[in-house]
Amino acid sequence: MTTTTLSHTVYTHSVAKVMISIPDSLLERLDALARARQETRSGFLQRLAEREVKADIEQRRQELEELLGKATVRGGMGGDAARLIREDRESH
Repeated sequence: MTTTTLSHTVYTHSVAKVMISIPDSLLERLDALARARQETRSGFLQRLAEREVKADIEQRRQELEELLGKATVRGGMGGDAARLIREDRESH
């Protein structure tokens, strides 16, 4: 379903509107960057958030591969892998 807002922004899928608090000085810098890239504030912040989420997923994937690699080096994927993953989870 297509939704048009009061500002004439068209959304082709469901979106949530959120209210967040940002210091004025940071908001000014964000707005300046968005304008320089010819993006809306919402589009700019959405892109930044998506990039951060993807980076977090990639970091977790790399950490898991590292843990599984250590388990393999130690002689197999059995209990060592499970123990290493459990230790990693408990350390956070």
